[in-house]
Amino acid sequence: MDSQSFFEDLLAKTRLDGRYRTFAQLERVAGSFPTARWHRPDGTVRDVTVWCSNDYLGMGQHPDVLAAMHEAIERAGAGAGGTRNISGTVTEHVELERELAALHGKEASLLFTSGWISNLAALGTLGRLLPNCVIFSDALNHNSMIEGIRRSGADRKIFRHNDVAHLEELLQSVDPERPKIIAFESVYSMDGDVAPIEAICDLADRYDALTYLDEVHAVGMYGPHGGGIAEREGLADRLTLIEGTLAKAFGVIGGYVSGPALLIDVIRSFAESFIFTTSLCPHLAAGALAAVRHLRASDEERRLQQENVDRLKTALKAVGLPVGADTATHIVPLMVGEAHRCRQISELLLEEYGIYVQPINYPTVPIGEERLRITPTPFHGQKHIDRLVDALVEIRSRIGWHSEGRLAA
Repeated sequence: MDSQSFFEDLLAKTRLDGRYRTFAQLERVAGSFPTARWHRPDGTVRDVTVWCSNDYLGMGQHPDVLAAMHEAIERAGAGAGGTRNISGTVTEHVELERELAALHGKEASLLFTSGWISNLAALGTLGRLLPNCVIFSDALNHNSMIEGIRRSGADRKIFRHNDVAHLEELLQSVDPERPKIIAFESVYSMDGDVAPIEAICDLADRYDALTYLDEVHAVGMYGPHGGGIAEREGLADRLTLIEGTLAKAFGVIGGYVSGPALLIDVIRSFAESFIFTTSLCPHLAAGALAAVRHLRASDEERRLQQENVDRLKTALKAVGLPVGADTATHIVPLMVGEAHRCRQISELLLEEYGIYVQPINYPTVPIGEERLRITPTPFHGQKHIDRLVDALVEIRSRIGWHSEGRLAA
C-alpha cells in the first residue's frame, strides 16, 4: 500500500469538502481581552477582536487568577513531577477538589488534565465496572462522552436529542435489574440549547438509573455561585455525577467529576486515564482555584456577559442575520449551511475587518449545518457588537449569503 498517497488523498478530500482545518496564529494579550495579536502569514501583526473564545468570562485574564498562578510557580515550580500515584498530591489539587465538591454540593471531586479526559475516564470506568451496564446517551453528546461510553464496552442506547419520551421508551426496553446510566449535557455547545434536567432526573428515579451530567459549558456561567444549570434550577442534589471543565468559564485548563465519595474513589482507583497521566501542574490548579472562588462570590461577570449576549442577539436579528434558535444561553450560532461559504465568511471577517470567528464544520456539526459560533463575553461592548454586525451585513451583501442551516431563524 502506498501510505503517502493514501494520506495525501485523504487530506485533499477534506479540502475539497471544505473540512480542512487551518489555525490562525493568535497571541492573547494580558489585560486586553478580547483583543489578540494575529500573526499573519506574510509576517505582519495585526490586532483583532476575538468573538469565539471559550474563555467565556475572561477569567484567563483576571488579576486574581494570574496572581495565584505566579505565586504557585514561585513557590512550587512549573510541573507536577508525575502522576499523583508517583509524585503525590499537591496542596492545590486537594484544595481545588474540595472547592469543586462544595460548588456542586457533592461529597467529593476528582481532577483530570482536561474535560475530555474526565468524561473518558468517568464514563469509561463506570460503564466497564458495572456488570451488564447500559448507558443511555443523548444523540448530541460531546465526543469525549461518546468515546468514554465506547471505551467502557457497556451496551449503549442513543436517545433523540432532549427527547424525554424517547429516553423513557429506551429505559422501558431494558431489564429493570440491569445497571443504568443516563449521560447528557446541560448546555449543548454548538446549538446552545439546554437539557430538560428535571424530567430526566424524574425518569432516573423511576427506572433506578444513575445520572451523569456534563456541565462543561455551564459551570461558572449559571446559578447564583456558578454551579451551572443544575444549580440554577435547584437540581444538583438529584444528579449522581456532575462533570465540568476548568478551561472555559474558569479560564485555565483541566477537568473534574463531582459526586458521591464512593463513586469518586472508584474512578480514582480504576480509571487508567487518571492513574497513568501526569497530574495537573500546581500553578494551573492554583489559577483554577482562584477562578472558582471568585465566581462563587461574584455575579458581576455573569450579569455583564448575559447583557452582551442579549444585545448581540437583538442586533443580529434586527438586520435579518440567521441566528440560531433563541436558547437563552451564551452561545450564539450564526447559521451558514455550507462549508466553503462558512470558511469564506470567517476569512473575510479576519482579513478585512480584524474580527476572528472560527468556522464550525463537519464533523463538529452535521453537513449542512455549518455555522459561525459566536460567544460574547463581559468585555464585548456595544462598539464591538456594532462592528461585528456591520461587518456581517457588508459581507452578506457582497457574497449573497443566505443560510439554509437547520437552526436558521
